[in-house]
Amino acid sequence: MKAVQITEAGKVQVADIVKPTLGAGEILLRIKYVGFCGSDLNTYLGRNPMVKMPVIPGHEVGAVIEEIGEGVPVGFEKGMNVTVNPYTNCGKCASCRNGRVNACEHNETLGVQRNGSMQEFLVLPWTKVIPAAGLSDKECALIEPMSVGFHAVSRAQVTDIDTVAVIGCGMIGLGAIVRASLRGARVIALDIDDEKLELAKRLGASMVINSKTENVVERVRELTDGYMADVVIEAVGSPITYVTAIDIVGFTGRVACIGYAKSEVAFQTKYFVQKELNIRGSRNAMPEDFRAVIHYLQNGNCPMNELISAVVKPEEAGEALQKWSENPGKVFRMLVEF
Repeated sequence: MKAVQITEAGKVQVADIVKPTLGAGEILLRIKYVGFCGSDLNTYLGRNPMVKMPVIPGHEVGAVIEEIGEGVPVGFEKGMNVTVNPYTNCGKCASCRNGRVNACEHNETLGVQRNGSMQEFLVLPWTKVIPAAGLSDKECALIEPMSVGFHAVSRAQVTDIDTVAVIGCGMIGLGAIVRASLRGARVIALDIDDEKLELAKRLGASMVINSKTENVVERVRELTDGYMADVVIEAVGSPITYVTAIDIVGFTGRVACIGYAKSEVAFQTKYFVQKELNIRGSRNAMPEDFRAVIHYLQNGNCPMNELISAVVKPEEAGEALQKWSENPGKVFRMLVEF
C-alpha cells in the first residue's frame, strides 16, 4: 500500500509498504485525509528531535472504518466516518495515575515517536478510534488540532467572566478561540496576519490585535480598562510570544502554554511572583476535548473550507511541505488525500 515518508530533512517520498493486519480488539481504517501539523513541518525541516527517520508523518486523521476485529464492542460499524486519538498512554506513570493520560510521560504520538497515519490503511485499538456521526471524512481531519486548543481552554479554567487573549491564530489557536467564546468569555485574538485575525473574529473573537503593527501591551491595557487579560493562551511557541504572554496577563491571571519554544526564553521572573500567576502547560487533548470539538462541528457553524489551505495527493506532499516552510504564517491546514 501507499505511504508518505519523510526520509531525511527536506526529503519526502511515497513508499510501498505492507498493509497492516487486523487483530482482536482492533479496527482497520481506510485513511481518507491526513492533516500536516507543525510537528510534521519541523520533522521535514530536521528540527524535531523526537523523530527517528524515516518516518511516516501525520496524526490529524479523517478515516472510514474498513473492517472490525473480534472483541470490538458495539458502536463501531463498517463505513463509519471516524477520527483517531493519536496518543498512547502507559497507564503507570504519574500523569496516567492522576488521570491525565494526555500528558503520559511515555506517550508516543502518531507521526512523531512512531509511524503515523499518512498511509492508505491503519490498524488501531478500538479505544483510539473516535466515531464522528454527521461529519465528513474531511471534517474529521480537523478534529485533533482543534481539540488541542479546546484542551488549553480547559487547562486555563476559562469562564464567562474572563477576558482571554489567544496568541496565534493557527488551527490550534483558533480552536482555543472557539472554545473560549463558547464558554462565554471575551476573546482577544493576536496574530501578525490580518486574514487570520478576520477569521478569528468569525469564530468568536470580539477583539483582535495585529502584533506586527500594534503595541500589544498598550492595546490589551486599552481593551481591558487597564486590568489586562484574565487568561492568556500561548499557541505559537516562540520566545517573544512567551514573554508577551507574561506581559499581557493581569495580576492573579492564568497562562496556558501550548507552543514549544525552540530556543531559551528569558523572563522577568518577578512578574511570576508579583502577579501571583498560574502558569500551566497544556499538552495534547483528552477524550472529552475530542467530543467537544465533534459537537461543535456537528452544529455546522465552522467555516471548514476556510481552515483548509490546500488538499494535495501523496505524491505532492513534499512540495506542499516545502511551500509551507517558505511561508508558514499563511497556512492553516494542508490535507493529504488518499
